Amino acid sequence: MPRFLALPLFLSLIMPAAAQTPAERNARLTAPLPADQAAVKAHVMFLASDAMKGRDVGSPEFDIAAQYVAAQFYAAGLKPMGDDGGYLQHVPLTGYTLDGQGRFAVTARGGGATPLGFGVDYVPAANPAAKATAIAAPVVFVGYGLEAPAYGLNDYAGVDVRGKIVAYVGGAPAGLPSEVAATFGSSAARQSAAAKHGAVGVIVIADLRKGGRGAPSFAAATKGYAAERITWARPDGTGQASDVPMLGTLSPAGAAKLFGRSWPALAKGASRATLKVRPATSAATLSVSTATTFRPIASANVVGMLPGSDPTLAKETVVLSAHLDHVGVGKAVDGDTIYNGALDDGIGIASLIEAARRFKTASPPKRGIIFLAVTAEEKGLVGSDYFANHPRVPIRDIVADVNLDMPILTYVFEDMVAFGGDRSTLGPIIARAVAGIGVTLSPDPMPEQAIFVRSDHYRFVQKGVPSVFLWPGYKGPGKAAVETFMSRCYHKPCDDLTQPIRWDQAVRFVDANYRIAREIADAPTRPVWNSGDYFGTLFDGPMAR
Repeated sequence: MPRFLALPLFLSLIMPAAAQTPAERNARLTAPLPADQAAVKAHVMFLASDAMKGRDVGSPEFDIAAQYVAAQFYAAGLKPMGDDGGYLQHVPLTGYTLDGQGRFAVTARGGGATPLGFGVDYVPAANPAAKATAIAAPVVFVGYGLEAPAYGLNDYAGVDVRGKIVAYVGGAPAGLPSEVAATFGSSAARQSAAAKHGAVGVIVIADLRKGGRGAPSFAAATKGYAAERITWARPDGTGQASDVPMLGTLSPAGAAKLFGRSWPALAKGASRATLKVRPATSAATLSVSTATTFRPIASANVVGMLPGSDPTLAKETVVLSAHLDHVGVGKAVDGDTIYNGALDDGIGIASLIEAARRFKTASPPKRGIIFLAVTAEEKGLVGSDYFANHPRVPIRDIVADVNLDMPILTYVFEDMVAFGGDRSTLGPIIARAVAGIGVTLSPDPMPEQAIFVRSDHYRFVQKGVPSVFLWPGYKGPGKAAVETFMSRCYHKPCDDLTQPIRWDQAVRFVDANYRIAREIADAPTRPVWNSGDYFGTLFDGPMAR
C-alpha cells in the first residue's frame, strides 16, 4: 500500500526488543508456544528471515518463498490451480523505464516548432504499452478531467477532444468521499475518461492547486521521472495497454508557452479553492516524442483451491488473498538493510496457510475456496491485477474476495474492521462471523487514508466482485499499536520478528478468517453490492444498479 500519513511514535512498545543481545533475541524467538501459535510463527520465521532478503519481486528469494507457500498448500490438501498442473501461476512482469528525456515542442499556427525545456517546462512519462511514442495534436484543458455524474462532475460536457491531447490538473475536488476521490483522482481514471471521448493522450499540469489532495508537484515529477515501474507484460514484452498514454507533466511555465494568451485566465481559474475553468483548446500544437525500455521479470502467484461440495453452489468460488512480496533490500536504518516484511505481509500469508489447514480438518464447504498468494502488490497491485484478468475460474463465478494484508497483531484486538464491508452484503456476513470469536465489527477508523482502494482486493472490485480488506481494530490498545507500527516499522527493516507480535492473536485472526470464508462459502445466496453503491455501480457489480 502507498505510504500512510505521518503518525506519532509510541516507542515504549518496541524499546525492549532494541535493547536485546543476540542471545536474548534468539531465546525470545525460539521460546516454546502452543502448537497452533507455533504453526503461524514458523511460517513467519521463514518468510521474514534475513535469508529471504525482503522477498522482492524478481529475486531468487521471492521464488523460494513462492515454492514454500506452494508446499504448504500441498500439505493443506489444496488442489493446484497454477500452470502446468502446479500451484504457480506464472506472472510475466515487465519493468519499464524512460529512455532519455524525450522531446516536447510547441508549434504555433503558421510558425515553427519551439522546443520546451526538460525539467523546466516538462517532464516526460514512460509509456508502458510502447517502445516509442510520438504524438502531435492540439491540447484541450479540461480542468480536473473527471466524469462522475453521481457527484455532479462532468468536465467533458460539450467538449470535443477527439484526436486531441487532454490536459488536466491533478488531485480531486474537495468534499468527495476519500475512497471515491482516490479512485477517479488517479491518472488511470483520467486516461480512461479521455479515451472514452476519443483523445489521443493526456498530460497533467503541476503546481496549480498547491495543498490540494493529490495535487502533483513538478519538482516531485522531475525527481522521480526515471524510476523503473512495473506492470504485467503482453506477449510482445511491453506492458498492458493503457486506454490512452500518459505523456508527462507540464509546469505552469510550460503550460503558458503552450496556451499563450489564454493561459493567465486558465491558471487563475484553476488555482481557486473551487476550480472554475471552461475547457480551452490551445492554438498551438504540442509534439511529444518519448522512448521506453523494458526489462522482463519472471514471477508467480501461488494458487490452490478447496473444491466446493454442493452440487449447485460448487461452481462458485470465494477467494482468500494475501501478498507474498515485500520491498527487498534498501537503505540502511540503524545498520540494517533488509526489509523483512513480517507483518507486511508475512503474517497475512501465514494466516492464509493456516486457514487452509483449518478447512482440511473440517467438513468441505459448499462453494469452492481459492487461496491466493500474489506477487507484486508493493509494485502497484500488479499480481492481483494479473489474476483478476487471468483468473483460474471464470470471474463471474468468483463471489467475493477477502484480503489479508498487514494485520498488525501486537496487541489483544477487541474489534475488527472490514474496509469496504459497508458497501455490500459482505458486511453483515463478516459481523456474524467475527462475533464467533468475541469481537465486534467497527467502522473504518481512518477514512482519510482511502484504504479500500489500496490493496489487492481492489483488483477484484474492479471486476465487479464484492470484496473486503480485514484488519484488527482500534478499540482498546489498538489505535496506539497501529500508530506505533505505522510510524516506526512500516516499510522499514524493523518490520521483523523483534516486534512484540502476539501469536495468540494471530491464531484469533486465522479463526476469524476461517469463519468468514466458511460463512460466505456456505451461504444460500452469493454476496451482492448494496443498491446504488458507487463502486458496485462503477464496475457493474451484481445488484448495484
